[in-house]
Amino acid sequence: MQVYVEKEYCTGCQHCKDVCPVAVFEMKSRMVGDKPNPEVNTDKAPPEHQWTGKVDKATYDKWANVQDGHRHFANDNDGTSGGISVAVNGDACILCQACLVECEGECIVITDDSGNVYKSIYK
Repeated sequence: MQVYVEKEYCTGCQHCKDVCPVAVFEMKSRMVGDKPNPEVNTDKAPPEHQWTGKVDKATYDKWANVQDGHRHFANDNDGTSGGISVAVNGDACILCQACLVECEGECIVITDDSGNVYKSIYK
């Protein structure tokens, strides 16, 4: 199983981390000082979806002002939200798909061992 996060779409909602029964995801700081955090690109995201410090404008416009108790696009994680999701343990994925329906940014991609690709679609 291969799992990665399209970083430019991640809102930092932390739903993926909260619902994953096998701890595939961790939240990392978006930036270190004024530079993108290199730890954010440790999953298998292809180059076009690695973190460069830029958020997708449409995703930002959709979520930046939503008041749902989450710190959308916050640099650091406070234990409940903020930061950016990284699939640090993608090999453990059991394809339960809980993360795929909970991901606000619709940024999770899972490829199973047969090559089938699953993308998140927020409920």
